[in-house]
Amino acid sequence: MKSEEMTKIAVFKGRQVRKIFVSGEWWFSVIDVVAVLTDSDNPRDYWYKMKVREKDEAGIELSTICRQLKLKSSDGKYYQTDCANAEGVFRIIQSIPSKKAEPFKQWLARVAKERLDEIENPELGMQRTKALYEKKGYPKDWIEKRLRGIAVRQKLTDEWDGRGAGTDQDYAILTNEIMQGAFDMKVDDYKKHKALKRQNLRDHMTDLELIITMLGEAATTRITQDRDSQGVFHLQKDAKDGGAVAGRTWKDIEQQTGTKVISKQNFLPKQGQKNIH
Repeated sequence: MKSEEMTKIAVFKGRQVRKIFVSGEWWFSVIDVVAVLTDSDNPRDYWYKMKVREKDEAGIELSTICRQLKLKSSDGKYYQTDCANAEGVFRIIQSIPSKKAEPFKQWLARVAKERLDEIENPELGMQRTKALYEKKGYPKDWIEKRLRGIAVRQKLTDEWDGRGAGTDQDYAILTNEIMQGAFDMKVDDYKKHKALKRQNLRDHMTDLELIITMLGEAATTRITQDRDSQGVFHLQKDAKDGGAVAGRTWKDIEQQTGTKVISKQNFLPKQGQKNIH
């Protein structure tokens, strides 16, 4: 299976849950999650009965949010096992009538309320994001640039949404055009340059890298508005031109300062690696 790692173990409420990395995300053993939250002597049977109950009472097929993946069992062999990603696990938890599942249900309700509040007042979302970066130990001046970058990116995607680009694939294509023009690298290549895997590239950029990225996206927004571009084909040309604006600035900075803008620095907490501090 492509992009698959050997079975790993996650600690969930002090108990072990098998997980496996497939197609860019972690998938967790549903049976293990059920065992942790129910203390059932037969979690496999509990899971079967729960699926039947949900189908009969609510018309919901919980199996549709699962995938059959091979996980290592206690006997050392690999067996096809019902697995769900993080979103699927949280949905399954909502169907478990257990005291141990209740804290997760309450947390999900609280998060939903926070998101609704942020829709009414977007500033709350920015405050929450700032607090998260502060907890992770990012410098305050870096956080301010990162938040500004988020606002610039949101303005650009709003333009894209209203001009015919609305899918994740569209965003990926257009973003890669900007990054290619700005740094001579697509997003995945840049992540490899910084030794990143699933992490958000921008969370591992230096100050100058963030500024160049913002310039590329701000320039693309302005170009798109001035040209009144419509459709992915024309937006792609705008992204390429906007990225080129940032790319010329990047090269000029290096020429004037003699310092490289593109850095291998990251914020990974690994021994022997530099971070953005």
